[in-house]
Amino acid sequence: MFTNTKLAKSIQLAIAFGAVSGLSLSTAAVAQETEEAEAEAVEKIQVTGSRIKRADMEGALPVTVIDRAAIEFSGQTSVADLLRNTSFNSSGSFRPQSGSSAQGVSQISLRGLGASRSLVLVDGRRLARSPSTGSSQDLNNIPAAAVERVEILTDGASAVYGSDAIGGVINIITRKDFNGVEMKLGAGQIEHENGDREEGSIIFGASSGEGQILGGVSWNKRDIIFARDFPWYDSGNAVSVNSNNFENIPLTTRTAVPGGCNENSAYSLTDFGAALPNTAGEQKLCLYEFGQVSADEASTGNVALFLNARYEINDDWSVFSNMNVSKTNSFGRYAPSLARIRVSADSPNNPTNPTLSDGSVNPLYDSAFGAAIGGDNQDVNVRHRFAALGTRDGDVENTTSDLLVGFEGDIDGILVDFGVRRNLSKTFDIGRNYVVTPIATEYFNSGRYDIRNPLENSADTLNSMKATISRVGEYNTDEVFGSVQFDLFEMDGGTAVAIVGGEWRDIFYRDQYDSLSEGGAIGGSAGNSAGGGRQASAAYVEAVFPYSDELEITTALRRDKYSDYGSDVSPKVSVRYNPTDELVIRGSYGEGFRAPTIDILTQQPSFSADSVSDVDTCRSIGQDDDCSTQIDATVIANPGLESESSSQYAIGVAYEAADWIDFSIDYFNIEIENRIRGFSSQFIIDSVRAGDSIPSDFSVVRNAATNAVESVTRGFGNDGTLETDGLDFNINTRFDFNEIGSLNQNLTFTYTNNLSTDGGRNFVDDAGTPEYRGVFSNVYSIGDFDIVWNMNVIASTSEDTVDGEQIGHIPSWITNDLQVNYNAPWGGKVSVGSQNIGGKQPPLFAFGGRDYNFNLYDGYGRYVYARYTQSF
Repeated sequence: MFTNTKLAKSIQLAIAFGAVSGLSLSTAAVAQETEEAEAEAVEKIQVTGSRIKRADMEGALPVTVIDRAAIEFSGQTSVADLLRNTSFNSSGSFRPQSGSSAQGVSQISLRGLGASRSLVLVDGRRLARSPSTGSSQDLNNIPAAAVERVEILTDGASAVYGSDAIGGVINIITRKDFNGVEMKLGAGQIEHENGDREEGSIIFGASSGEGQILGGVSWNKRDIIFARDFPWYDSGNAVSVNSNNFENIPLTTRTAVPGGCNENSAYSLTDFGAALPNTAGEQKLCLYEFGQVSADEASTGNVALFLNARYEINDDWSVFSNMNVSKTNSFGRYAPSLARIRVSADSPNNPTNPTLSDGSVNPLYDSAFGAAIGGDNQDVNVRHRFAALGTRDGDVENTTSDLLVGFEGDIDGILVDFGVRRNLSKTFDIGRNYVVTPIATEYFNSGRYDIRNPLENSADTLNSMKATISRVGEYNTDEVFGSVQFDLFEMDGGTAVAIVGGEWRDIFYRDQYDSLSEGGAIGGSAGNSAGGGRQASAAYVEAVFPYSDELEITTALRRDKYSDYGSDVSPKVSVRYNPTDELVIRGSYGEGFRAPTIDILTQQPSFSADSVSDVDTCRSIGQDDDCSTQIDATVIANPGLESESSSQYAIGVAYEAADWIDFSIDYFNIEIENRIRGFSSQFIIDSVRAGDSIPSDFSVVRNAATNAVESVTRGFGNDGTLETDGLDFNINTRFDFNEIGSLNQNLTFTYTNNLSTDGGRNFVDDAGTPEYRGVFSNVYSIGDFDIVWNMNVIASTSEDTVDGEQIGHIPSWITNDLQVNYNAPWGGKVSVGSQNIGGKQPPLFAFGGRDYNFNLYDGYGRYVYARYTQSF
């Protein structure tokens, strides 16, 4: 007979042989948990990184545990925010943002290796991929109230879990052993406008000698945050040349639409030394200040229902089920649509046309511009922002249903585990106020649309060229799994144990855009349809060999086969050596892989208006060198992608120096070959400027006269070798002051020594790649009160890289969080606190088209919150 993993056992394991993030147990608590473990020694438990259930909790792999109390002490309202603020998310990760095709998605990027190399599990099974991306998992689908603890394996694990487990594995363990009812309500407010948060949950649980059931509802919400509401917002650094400007074909000169930039047109003039004189004889360019209307962070909301149940059929067999239904919503607002329109030579909206059809003088006529491009009456382009149509507003709704039913049994000491799972995820994405480019082109050429006074065009004209676009995505998985665990033979250190198992998954993915978007008729929209199906099967074997009381070796081998590209084999070996009861020396070597995802293999080419920061482009429009502006980009697919492979090793020690202190330090080394790489426009521009290599299919096109970026071609590709290595450090202390309380402390610290590609320069200390990140947590308990102080540290970086040399300085970012809890005698708990209590701003510098690194830092300033929990 065996049961689920107990929280106490996992925490004891983490303290003795790994790391506990956020909360350490006191010495008395450890002793109590040890007694419980001895009393239940016949139970078989499973720890992240191994499929073998065993009574011995000591493992060879570094596993960090964030327990339920530490989650509460963090002050975070969602699993996404909890994980993105850990030290292992060393370079930051994607979070909900307006203007993105993945607007409502939150990700985690372990080791800075990307979300697609960071595997997220829920109770040991894969969290479904997001239909919005097709290549990564969305943490917003996990109900916070359902989480018992989070186990983070900071080692590769493809030999156990298959694809994507290169940077590590995050296993979300849901609550199961709970009796009673618990209700929670909370709310908070950031220092700036908007961004208010709220959270709540109701859970219930009951158990008997034969079974247990736990269910509940959980919700959280964060309001939208606009860029203009931040105290550092500078209108001059959030502008776009996609405003109301003529350009010749090909582009060598630009000029503002005469009379088309004024207070009534939503556009503004600026000095522009490289431009030709307009009709007023001045050198000007028309710009649009998108920062006044765009949101920095999209709103997010999650409502989830969950139900976990287990029933013991008899002493040897149990049936269990896990069910989760979640719905997330996101609202984003972005600047009005934009398009490059080709205006015919005889159009009244063409500045090279001197006369109108009735013979009168064309007020737009500009002889200087016409002469510069080779004469009058010829086609020209106009970059136009359709401010009269209104802002682009996006509503995204994600629904996910996940049902798993399984059986566990014991047949004469042979442990059997099998089950089925169905996961259905669907996304509805609605975008409003987009422009239909062919109709806009017709209206521009006929003169029906007045280019000089856009806001004065009739409602009929504007509505006729306006579109509401849609996107429907699905990512559905049917899964069958099973395993058999059995004893092999006796060794000096105990019984050798092996497990043999397999999985089969049928996957369907669809990302369907509306027909106008597919046909390229929508201006200001990015992305195109993709979709397909695949079957993935796997067989694995894992074995533990206890050679002696001090030495144990674990081996694992897994073969994954995909119906659409081929197969991969992943081996791993790990060693644990205990020369004394207090000291553990551990090491591992493994190989892994990441399979190319369906979206990358099937996506159609699509247009994207990308925000970038580029010195020459900023200067060409008369702005500061660090301005943010938009350029045209084309995103292409790559159906010939191959899987990437990795080899990695780790070695570390864990030492309990005394009853009140223990620590661990682990060295990791990862090499990824034939890597699958997604390239942003900013990265491609920066790489070319720094002299770094990029795939041959990608390019940056610059203007011959001004050197401004005209267009970028980007996408995914197999791109050489990536290498990284570094250290994870963890220390726990426990002080018992008797009647004046106790103090538990924990420090988690991740140091990155190297991050490079193809043996080239080290990217560490580049903007966005800090050398280290750490979290220092302190919990002081006295009587009915818990006082929590957390310090978060992100290392300084350079500001830019030019020709391989790092220049400039971005200071380190240190913030402090404080929380006070009162545990009331009637079963209530009152929590009040503040994150970033000093209200520290993020380091400000141009990064990815924003005023700061949006993925690594947050711009909330001081966040104050209160929470009440009642248990019955």
